[in-house]
Parts: sequence; C-alpha cells; structure tokens
Amino acid sequence: MNDGTNDIGLNSIIGGAFFVSSVVAGITSISISQHGRKIKKSSFIGNVMFLILCVVCLLVVIIIGKIHLWGSLGFFFLYLVYVCFIFASEMHVRQEEIETDDDDSFDLPMVCDMKKGQELSCELKVPLLVDKGHEVQSAKFCVLRKVGYVLELPLDLPRKLTIPNVSQEKWSKSFGIVSITLAPLLLVLIWDFFGPKSSIWAYGISGVLGLCCGVLVFFTSDGLHPPKKFNFLWLGLGFLMSITWTYILAEELISLLVSMGLIFGISPSILGLTVLAWGNSLGDLVANVTLAKTGGPIGAQVALCGCYAGPIFNTLVGLGSSLIFTTWKAFPSSYIVPIDSTIYETIGFLLLGLLWALVILPKRDMRLDKFFGVGLLAIYSCFLFLKLARALGFIEFQVSP
Repeated sequence: MNDGTNDIGLNSIIGGAFFVSSVVAGITSISISQHGRKIKKSSFIGNVMFLILCVVCLLVVIIIGKIHLWGSLGFFFLYLVYVCFIFASEMHVRQEEIETDDDDSFDLPMVCDMKKGQELSCELKVPLLVDKGHEVQSAKFCVLRKVGYVLELPLDLPRKLTIPNVSQEKWSKSFGIVSITLAPLLLVLIWDFFGPKSSIWAYGISGVLGLCCGVLVFFTSDGLHPPKKFNFLWLGLGFLMSITWTYILAEELISLLVSMGLIFGISPSILGLTVLAWGNSLGDLVANVTLAKTGGPIGAQVALCGCYAGPIFNTLVGLGSSLIFTTWKAFPSSYIVPIDSTIYETIGFLLLGLLWALVILPKRDMRLDKFFGVGLLAIYSCFLFLKLARALGFIEFQVSP
C-alpha cells in the first residue's frame, strides 16, 4: 500500500506462494513418503487449478500495468467463488461417502479396537521415572523460558494491553478492562501515524468510547469469568486489534528490508521475494509437516491441500484488499501497478511447479512420494540458483513482458 515499498509487497506475495506450493509441499510429501499415503484427487486438482487461475489473473494485471477499483473488487471477491466451489465439491464428495458408508460398516469394531490399542500404546510410552539428567535439562529449559519472557516483555505487554481476550483460560479482569479501554485509542494513533492526520476530536471520541467500554466490563464481569454477553463483539475487536499489531510489525519489517537492501546493495524486491517470503512461510512448513506426519491420511490431505489453499487466500484476500485500498485512493483513475521485470520469471517458475504437481501426482495414483517432492524442490532450487547468480553478477539480463 505504501508508494516506496509496493514492489516488496507484491514480490513477497508471489514468492510466498511459490515457496509454500513447492518447498513446503515437497518437504511434506518427502516426510511421509514411506507411509504411501494417498489424497483425494478432486480436492487436490480443484485447489491447484484455482491457484493457477489466481496467478494467471495476477499476471494479466501486471501485463496491463494498471487496475481499476472495480477490478480490485472482482479480484478480491474471487475468493468467495473459490469458497463456494470448495464447499460444493466437498458436499458432493461427502454425499458419495454417505452412499457407500453401509458397505464399510462392518469394519467399525476393528477400528475401535485399533484405537483402543493405540491409546494403550500411547499410555505405555509415558515415562514412569525421571532421571537427574532430565531434571537438569528441565531446569535449564525453565531458565531459558524466563530469559525469553523478559526479552519478549517490551513487545508482549503492549499487545496484551490492547488486544481483548475473553477466553476462559486466559481471562484477566484487569487486562480485559485496560485492553478494551486502550484499543480505540491505538486504532486512532495508528491511523494518525500511517495515514491521514486525525483531529483532536477523534482522540476524544475514541477515549470516551474506550472509557465507557472499560466501565461496562468492570460492572459486568468478575475476576474468574469473562463477560457472557456480546462475545461476538469481543472476538471481533480482538481480531481487529490482532490485525492492527500485524500491520505495525509488517511496517517495521518492511523498513528493515529496505534498510538491508540499501546497506548491502541488494534490491528490496529480491529481499521480499526471498527473505520475507521465507519468514512468512516457515510457520506453514512446520505446521504442515507436523500435521502430515501425525494426522494420518486425513492429516496428509489437509496438509497438502493447505499448501495451495493458503497461497490462494494470501493472493486474493491479502493482495486483493491492498489493491482495493490503493485503487480507492486513486479513484476514479486507475492504479499503476509497479513493474518489476524479475516478477515474470518468478511467476513462470511458480506456474511450472503447479503444472508439475497437477501432472505428476495424478499419474502416480495420488500417492505422496519422494519423486513428487524432489521434483518440486528441484524447480525451486533452479529458481533460487538463478536469483543468486543474478545477485552476484554472473547473469545480466532483464526479462521484458
């Protein structure tokens, strides 16, 4: 959304989609290759095809070089089409499973026995004795946790004081009152810092609103139980404040990337395409691999489809919402999309990885194996080698549309 860093945001979205759909999907497939697990063909093909559609639509926007407000709205609401498509597809598959459920009913007692055996084996794995070495390691771990808590406190405490939390496990009346009081003030402050300047009336209104909400929480809750009424408003405000803090951290992270680019002489768009994309996707890597290894066939299905559903959300909703705000500022004129010549080769490699997945996995009977995963990693490695060679000056050419 910022004029000086819009190319970083665009490259990070595309780079993140490429990293998740190739590296995360490849490592996930390799990690469970020995189990020979299969996934549903219809769900996988639907997600991959829709991601290809999103990338093609984005490529058309980049080639045209500009986009209008109505085009941004259409790009954003394309995600609703995706949700309806996935919902209808899952309902159709579930209906077919219900029709064939009677044929598999005789396996139910055996499944129950297996679950009992698995629970028993899990109980037997719990250690009964703890040696002194383990106690020493636990003590060291506690010390490290305390040190980490102290280091995180300057950033963690302001978040707790401005993000309302009404969960029973983490409820604190004092934090609840302070957070609901300070949240409106923080919203006005962020708007004043990153956007148009707000008047003194905005601060006054937000302060009075927050104070009224704090007094209301004080009289309608106790120290043990969160408020029982209007939970939807609490959750909505908590989500809004979480997004606000994510926006604050993203602003600082982008500033750091721009500074690193100036210091080391590296294009900020390249840093967004690699460092920022990797940082945004490491959570997906850990979560998807863990889910695939411990969740059985269903976990493998969810993990691999998430490698394509996540980039769809980031592209259509994340980038789409940013385009809506920027085109709204430029309305009634069109917004000029920043053109980076290297973005075409990134999209080309991304489409190559998606086509590899779309062709290879159905040919291998939808079985997740090393061949499928290594192929995705090889495609990303070639892309990374090209970027590294260009950054070091071994390759000097520009890709033109």
